[in-house]
Amino acid sequence: MNPRQTLKNMANTVKMAKKSDRDDYMQHLRLALLGIGCVGTIGFIIQFVFSVITYGR
Repeated sequence: MNPRQTLKNMANTVKMAKKSDRDDYMQHLRLALLGIGCVGTIGFIIQFVFSVITYGR
């Protein structure tokens, strides 16, 4: 846990990292939006089913 070595490792990581191109970014954006949409749809269906069940009582 040498702080100097930790900072050196962090600097090397930043140097090695590359900025993603537009195609890569758009693919990740689509996947994230698809995941959010799927979770939202599942939540909506569950809420709708339970609201229909409780309405019948």
